Amino acid sequence: MPADTTPMMRQYLRMKELHPDCLLFFRLGDFYEMFNEDAQVASKELDLTLTSRDRGKPAEERTPMCGVPYHSADAYIARLIAKGYKVAICEQMEDPALAKGIVERDIIRVITPGTVIDSSMLEEGRNNYICAIYEDSAGLGLSFCDISTGEFTATPFRGADRMEHLL
Repeated sequence: MPADTTPMMRQYLRMKELHPDCLLFFRLGDFYEMFNEDAQVASKELDLTLTSRDRGKPAEERTPMCGVPYHSADAYIARLIAKGYKVAICEQMEDPALAKGIVERDIIRVITPGTVIDSSMLEEGRNNYICAIYEDSAGLGLSFCDISTGEFTATPFRGADRMEHLL
């Protein structure tokens, strides 16, 4: 990490390290901001303007960023989920006006295409399944769950040909 990295950006990078496979919505005041590669992906997928605060630096050293208002973030998240992306929400855990130093933040939710339960992000009349496979020395287990309706199905497979049966 460069020596001139700000405390807020160090905090962002720590949160991003926890969920490298997600687009990180990082709460800054009234916006969820995205930086670096996340900003580049989100700006392309959501047709957002890509900006930077590093105006004094050469273009190749600038930190790409884009953001969405927190009060309308669900619509943007729904569009990303529909395109197969995962989104991690990093929220302010204390009132910024009362914080001494940098505002404490934490990941409060990870949204994936299989774990969506918000009706605004679901396609009406369409199931939203998530699948899990478990294997140990006794056999294989396969389960499907539609998180939006609660429907759940599980099946075990045993014996030497358990993988063939699973497939």
